[in-house]
Amino acid sequence: MSLRHGSIESFFLEGQAGRLEALLNLGVPGAQYACLVCHPHPLYGGTMHNKVVFHTMKALNAFGFPVLRFNFRGVGTSAGVHDNGQGEIADVQVALDWLAERFALPVIFAGFSFGAAIGLRAAVQHPKVEALISIGTPLNAEGRKYTYELLAESSKPKLLISGAADEFATPAQLEEVFDGAAEPKRLVMIPGADHFFAGHVDEMRAAIRDWVREIVGPAATPVV
Repeated sequence: MSLRHGSIESFFLEGQAGRLEALLNLGVPGAQYACLVCHPHPLYGGTMHNKVVFHTMKALNAFGFPVLRFNFRGVGTSAGVHDNGQGEIADVQVALDWLAERFALPVIFAGFSFGAAIGLRAAVQHPKVEALISIGTPLNAEGRKYTYELLAESSKPKLLISGAADEFATPAQLEEVFDGAAEPKRLVMIPGADHFFAGHVDEMRAAIRDWVREIVGPAATPVV
């Protein structure tokens, strides 16, 4: 029996530090994009099964896009050990290259928290990535400060989604990041939402859905 939209493939990517555990939610024939979603900090419980990552995948897969998730090195059954964000950039590169080889499609990159801060460093420069989603963009988290000057260099469409009560970035800090990013761009601040969008996942998914419709055009209609 052939696999259909909504089916899941489980496999390993060949990473620099060894195999990376991965899941691919299949799309539909004629999909307009392939997508990658990266998970939050490995040392604080982040995995590809994180709630925000899962709902981001669902929002993108609803358009019929194939969506890849994977565990960074040292997470789940992925080989290697946490590399403080350095080797993890290479992990994202491997995932993007795999998508580029598997699908002859432009790629939408999405990352949550650490997955955004680290993943953007690979996605902004990748030739197949045509759009960027940063969710819960951290500024001060896990004892380090993250910066986003690279967003000023990219003309790719950008969506930043955060809760107005995010513990790791104030609205003012996020406005500063947004102001420094090149057009086209959109910032969505969800009132009352914390870093993990507790009780506000539906608003987060709606923000992704509305933005995808804008960048893809009127033909971008959810298929499920």
